[in-house]
Amino acid sequence: MERYISKRIKNIPKSFLTDIFKLAADEKVISFGGGLPNPKFFPIKGIQNACNKVLEDDGANVLQYSITEGYLPLREYIAKRYKDKEGIDVSSDEILITSGSQQGLDLIGKTFVNEEENVLVEKPSYLGAIEAFSVYQPNFCEVVLEDDGPNIDSLNEVVDENKIKLFYAIPNFQNPSGITYSAEKRQKTAEVLRKQNMILIEDNPYGELRFMGEPVPSMKKYYDNTMVLGSFSKIVSPSFRMGWIYAKKEFIEKLVVAKQAADFHTNYFTQRVMYQYLIDNNIDDHIKTIVDSYGEQRKTMIDAIEKYFPKEVEFTRPEGGMFLWMTLPNNMSAMDLFYKAVEKNVAFVPGIPFYAGEKIENTLRLNYSNVDSEMINTGMKILGDTVKEMMEK
Repeated sequence: MERYISKRIKNIPKSFLTDIFKLAADEKVISFGGGLPNPKFFPIKGIQNACNKVLEDDGANVLQYSITEGYLPLREYIAKRYKDKEGIDVSSDEILITSGSQQGLDLIGKTFVNEEENVLVEKPSYLGAIEAFSVYQPNFCEVVLEDDGPNIDSLNEVVDENKIKLFYAIPNFQNPSGITYSAEKRQKTAEVLRKQNMILIEDNPYGELRFMGEPVPSMKKYYDNTMVLGSFSKIVSPSFRMGWIYAKKEFIEKLVVAKQAADFHTNYFTQRVMYQYLIDNNIDDHIKTIVDSYGEQRKTMIDAIEKYFPKEVEFTRPEGGMFLWMTLPNNMSAMDLFYKAVEKNVAFVPGIPFYAGEKIENTLRLNYSNVDSEMINTGMKILGDTVKEMMEK
């Protein structure tokens, strides 16, 4: 069997997310693992109405092939939202509709990353991005994250010592840590990146999910050579697999070539349904409902940590998004904790998959968006008690 497998796939392990999603589907398990939006906020009626409308009004066309770049009115909607929300002038020609942000990562790797070129990622970083870029066999460099963004000394050191092709970052409510880059850190990061004029990939699936603090401008405001990944998965429906890349037109043209080799175009029917839903409904009212609930769930989780966990445990306090990051005492293994917790029907993601280089074993990610407050309190007590038991041995 081995002789049939390509070199680029042979050494890439199965994603830890596969097991996490299986656990999340088990009704007996309190899962803080998957990055799942809460299904009680899915706009079922609005989507149903949008489906009926596009089929009734334009059924033959919506079931036909379409263009690779994506449905033009949807791209125009996204461009206008950048103007309204970020004050950034964006052309529809600078938007490519993708099959979720994950395809965006794959297309960027395929288009811009050569074997053994250096790709810079945060430490820790999103495991899906590490997996997507790994297929194209780069060398990963890492920059240490602090509570307000990259350690600038670390960033300078990495950039001075390596020729970097691109830097992949999640400046808003980072996955897995939940941290957000401050305006000062964004400015300083941009200054460092200009040394090599590398490409910055700003992944922003959570940016609209802010429930405290003041919004901070996109990195595009600070650094022109930025591509932005966006998604409707966290604010409308993940199953639609509806994302986009915002980048310079000349970059989009190359990404289109890569996409044509992958799937020709993102599901056209769901593009049309998504657009119809967006123009028929107030998406900001819908987002506010989600944000209010996630803010309460985040508060419940932090209160539970402070109540049930030993003081030696450290954790982040996100201002938005879906995750927080926990650091156990140095001599503890989050993987050991995971197996003990699963026996008690509680799951989370150990930190190891989120590191492209050296693995730090005493870290873990907790998701609060897909568990109600009662279950959060129950599950966190079980986790906290398990941590105490492990510390006593």
